[in-house]
Formats: sequence, C-alpha cells, structure tokens
Amino acid sequence: MSSRFVHRPASRPRLLALAVSVAVLPAAWAADTQDDTITVTATPEAPFRAGGDELVPAYLDGQVANGGRLGMLGEQDASSVPFNVVGYTAKMIEDTQANTLSDVLRNDAGVQPVRSYGNFGESYRVRGFLLDGDDVSFGGLYGVLPRQVVSTQIAERVEVIKGSTAFLNGVPPGGSGVGGAVNIEPKRAGSEPLTRVTVDYAQRGEVGGAIDTGRRFGEEDRFGVRVNLLHREGETEVHHQKSRTSLASVGLDYKGDRFRSSLDAGWQKLSMHYGRIGVAMGAITELPAVPDNRTNYGQPWVYSDMSSRFAALRGEYDIAPDWTFYAGVGGNDNDEWGAYSSSTLKSSDGSATMRRMDTHYVSDSFSGMTGVRGKFATGVINHSVNLGYSGVYRKTGSAYNLSATQSGLNIYHPVVIPRPETISVTGDMGDPHTRSRTRTGGVSLSDTLSMLDDRVLVTAGLRRQEITVHNYSWEGVEDRNATFDSMKVTPVYGVVVKPWQHVSLYANHIEALQPGPTASSKATNAGEVVGIVKSTQNEVGAKFDYGRIGGSLALFEIEKPVGMMNSSGNYDLYGEQRNRGMELNLFGEPVYGVRLMGSAQWLAPELTKTAEGANDGNDAPGVPRYQLRLGGEWDLPSVENLTLNATVMRTGSQYANAANSLKVDAWTRLDLGARYSMKVNEQTLTWRATVENVTDEKYWASVDDSGYYLTQGDPRTLRLSMSVDF
Repeated sequence: MSSRFVHRPASRPRLLALAVSVAVLPAAWAADTQDDTITVTATPEAPFRAGGDELVPAYLDGQVANGGRLGMLGEQDASSVPFNVVGYTAKMIEDTQANTLSDVLRNDAGVQPVRSYGNFGESYRVRGFLLDGDDVSFGGLYGVLPRQVVSTQIAERVEVIKGSTAFLNGVPPGGSGVGGAVNIEPKRAGSEPLTRVTVDYAQRGEVGGAIDTGRRFGEEDRFGVRVNLLHREGETEVHHQKSRTSLASVGLDYKGDRFRSSLDAGWQKLSMHYGRIGVAMGAITELPAVPDNRTNYGQPWVYSDMSSRFAALRGEYDIAPDWTFYAGVGGNDNDEWGAYSSSTLKSSDGSATMRRMDTHYVSDSFSGMTGVRGKFATGVINHSVNLGYSGVYRKTGSAYNLSATQSGLNIYHPVVIPRPETISVTGDMGDPHTRSRTRTGGVSLSDTLSMLDDRVLVTAGLRRQEITVHNYSWEGVEDRNATFDSMKVTPVYGVVVKPWQHVSLYANHIEALQPGPTASSKATNAGEVVGIVKSTQNEVGAKFDYGRIGGSLALFEIEKPVGMMNSSGNYDLYGEQRNRGMELNLFGEPVYGVRLMGSAQWLAPELTKTAEGANDGNDAPGVPRYQLRLGGEWDLPSVENLTLNATVMRTGSQYANAANSLKVDAWTRLDLGARYSMKVNEQTLTWRATVENVTDEKYWASVDDSGYYLTQGDPRTLRLSMSVDF
C-alpha cells in the first residue's frame, strides 16, 4: 500500500481534535504531580511588553523562549498570536557548542539544514521550502547579516517562524522563505557586568578563542555596551580541510523612559581551504554508497574567502502612553572570492569528472522599516494596531572563470589534480560588473481585536507589496526583457482562542511572495520574468504552557506555484508544489533536574502540477517525509553542577530527483555531551565536552532543491570548551 499523504477533507476535524487532545493531556499530568514537584519558572524583572524590541522571557532554565519577533509586529508571546514561533537562546548556543546558525537550527525538526549550490554556504528548508542563508533577518531587518554562513557569537536569540511570512516580514532580497523565516536578535549588555573568555578545541586541531563583554553605565544604567571578539582556525575532521573564522562586533543601546535605541556593527571573515564540497549527481541512475566520513574528495586548490561588514540602527519612541513610533535601518557589504570544484558522478562506482570554477561575488544591501503601533478600545473590544513600512534594496555583481573538464577522479579513492588552466572568462574578476538590482518594499496595516478578557484574539491585516528586479549582462548592460516591476496585495487573518488557562487554539491564513523565475532560452518568451509568485498557507494548531512543560502542535498546508513551459513552449507559473504536514514541539523540565527539548515533523511534499503530468504526485526533491529531534539534559544529583546531555536526530528518506527514481536513505545521528561548572577564586569556570555523531554513521545528509547536489554528513567529532566569567 502506498504511504503517500492522501488528502481526505473529512479527516481535518479529527486532526484538530488531536491537536486539542495533545494540548489538554499535560494538564492532567500536571495536576497529579503538582503537590510533590518543585516548579521553577523564569520571572522577568518587569512584565513583558509585547510588540517592541524587548525579548520574550526565556523558559525555565533559559535554553528556549516561547515566542519571538514577528516582523513588524515585534516580539510576541507565542500563546497570544496565531503563528508558530519559537526562540533558541544564547545559553542553548553555548551549551550545545553551536558555532554557526546551522548548528542551532539542526535541533529543530521543522528546519532542515542544507548546503548551498556547489559551495560552503548554509541554507535551510522550513516546512519543506528553501530559506536561503542570505535571507535571514537581524533584529527584523533583512539585508544586514553576513551572507551564507553566520557565526553565533553575535546572537542572543535565534528565532524561527514556521510558516509563510509575507505580511509579517515582507519579501527578502533573495526571494526565498516560502515555508518560514529565521531571525537573529543581537546580544545586549545585561543588568550584571559580564566578561567571559572562552577557548575551544575540536578534534584534529581546530582551536578557537572568544571574548564576550558587556557593561551598563550612566544614570539608571540606561546606556549599554556589548563587545564580542572571535577567532577560530585549524583542520577539521575531514582530511586536510581547514577553516578559519574571525569576527568582531559591538552593540550599543540606550533605555530611556520613552525613548529606546540601539546600534549594532560588525565584521566577519570566513575561509575554507581544501574543502569537501557536495557531489554533483550527473546522469547516474543509482546513488553511490557513502564514502568514508573523513575522505576528502575535494582538491588542494579549492577555497572560499568571504568577508562581510554589517550594521543596524534601531529606535522607538513612546509618543503617548499606548502609542509608539519605531524605525530602523541597516545594511551590509559582502565580498567573496573562491575556487570551487564539485565531483560530477559518472557511475555509482564513484568515478567522476570535475572542472574548476573561480568566482568573485560582491553585494551591497540596505534595508529599513518605520511605523507606529498603538492600542485603543471600542466598547468591550480592545485593539492593537500597527501601520508600517519595510523594504530592502540589494545590488550584486559577479564574475567567473572556468577550466576544461578533468577526468580520472573517484570519490572513494581521491587523487590530487593540478590546478587546471582557465579556458573561459566571464565578467571582470578584478571588478565584477553589476548583475542584479532588487528592491522590495511594502506598507502593512493590521489590527488585533481582543475580547472576553483576552481569551479571544482576532488578527486581520493587509500588505501592499512591490517588487522591482533589474538584471544585467556580464558586461553590466541591463537586460530589459529580464526586468519587472510588480505589485500585489497580500492579506493575513488569524484567530487565537484560549478555552483554558494553559491552552490556546489558533488558526491562520497567510501568504508568501517572491520574485518570479526567468524563462529559459528554450521558451518562446525566453528571458522574461514571470512576475510575483504568491504562495498560500492555511494552518491550525494548539499551544500549551503548564509552567514546567510547554509546546505546540500544528497542521498546515502550503501551495506554491512553480514555473514551467506549457505545450506551446510558453514559460509561466503552470506548475505547483503542495506541502501538507504536522509539527510537534515540546520543551520544559517535567522532573526537577531533567530537561527535554523535542520536536517532530511529518510532511507530504507533493508535486501536484508538473510538465505534462510526468511527475504529478511525486515527492519534491530533497524533502524528507519526516524529521525527529529529541534532546535531554540531566543534572546528576550525586555531583553538584555536573550535567549530562544527549541529542538524537532522525531524518527520513528523501528523493534525489523529481522523477523519484533516486532515493537517499534515512539516517540517525547521536550526540552526547557533558558540562561542569566550578568556582575558582570567585570566578565561574564552565567546562563543556560534546561528541557529535557518536556512532560515526555515514550518510548523505541532504539534496539541494534542483536534485543535483548530494551533501555528505559530518564525521564523529569531539568538541571541548572552557569558559571563565570574570
């Protein structure tokens, strides 16, 4: 019998009943254990004020926050909004020794980390749809963070919004994010002085050091400074592969009675040499076995050097007791040099060819937002309204060189090939010409109506979104056929009902917008951009919070149009991909000293409309049917300040092409770790040890959206660190 996720409308009431049941069941469990269990709750210094830049309080021990930033709506408690949002804190980042954004997000079953196309960049799939690494926001602003790889040293929170976000966030410059969004909140100086020095070590000699310091000063500690410095380099567990990361950032903030502002600025440089890039599948009819985890089928002359400068300025002013004006601007510039070479498989026996591609890529982005939010009442109904504008502009330039194809390679028995000679040059490598200019901007208006003592909340809004794209030749000449300027109005509506004190039920309809694809040279309208792509999402779910344990259950459907040619050769949005799924998230401390963080996602990523129906009903490439994540910590009663932890990650099988003739096996990974804190001369030392992929399982971790690149999972790696707080 087929295991496909078949649409049965009659099942929706049963699924909603399941959501309610999962939310209510912990109440009975909580009642049974309430009298004999110590309850620990995190209490903020002042009541959380939703809508601004103030972070949602962390949950219990501080690794998870039950809420996050919802674009122009600001920071929101998850229980009061009709969207699925969760935040991962700096403490979670430190305790798991997560060095990059991908290291954090792999702990969430709703997010699938993947590699970029033929290089070392990090991208993600949220609810089965691509989120490009360049489209991660910083304090709600797009176009600020370094591209492709982001160090966690700057992050106070990593917030994940699962679901389409056009109304909330606008349209990112890269045009991805149909299934969700990721936002990073910067570190701020806390109420207590901080000076933390950390040294870390990874097996085979990768060594790093970091300084994190923060102070508040002035009258009532209104001014704050937070500075972070990081340098890490050395050989990784993959043979001969070497990486280097350097970062410097500063965050300034002011907290007045009516005026609050912040300024963040930073610089990051990442280098990878002799790197193992993904494997291109070529025309193979059978997937190859996974090579040894440490085998490097890259070449010594392969490298990537990426440097970024970034800054963001934000402010808000209370113009009246219930009304606030806010604004923010930010931007970045990026410079990437690289020489890349992916092995292109010729057979499942590992034989392959390769060619060298040198690239020089530059980009500059500028973004901004402004608006006003306020509250008022009409009779027994309270209103929370927001009127605002947000937009982003990005300019890119690039050039590349190519060599001839080289043969005689095998991914199981790597050989070193001398750097091949260049046979073609495209663009100006020394000073790349402009290749694209993208501007997205829109005005949003929303109103959240609260009734019955905030037990019923209804949200409705509209956004008028404009997208302008200009594309240029390699010589910098504008291609008029590949230029478009279009507008769409996108709605949002949702409802939250709180039938019980600890439970909220919700539903939403929201859309995603992105620049459309360009018709290929084979189409009758070759070079034409098809306009704005509008994807739609419908979602229902339940959220619960019983003090010691919280979580959510969501059921969703997202339909995304896909560009393809019809029988007449015209290229337009004739295709469609439909993802239906269910998500479960749990976090908390069910027993004192034992903390859990788990999530699961079941997904049916169906290609519903394909060229001539050839692949109708097939799964979208690279999207697994399920992902499971379960992490836990145990404070040993017999040894004070010693904590053991474990994380199990399970990812289901995924197809490597649209025809579903190539299938990547499911895989399981186990991470184990421990941390120990101690006092030495009034200073706190924290030791951490983690073994990633304890069983050294060999697996193909992911397939890119095109169904062309396979990325291998990481080998077993020991990571050690020591932090001291002065």
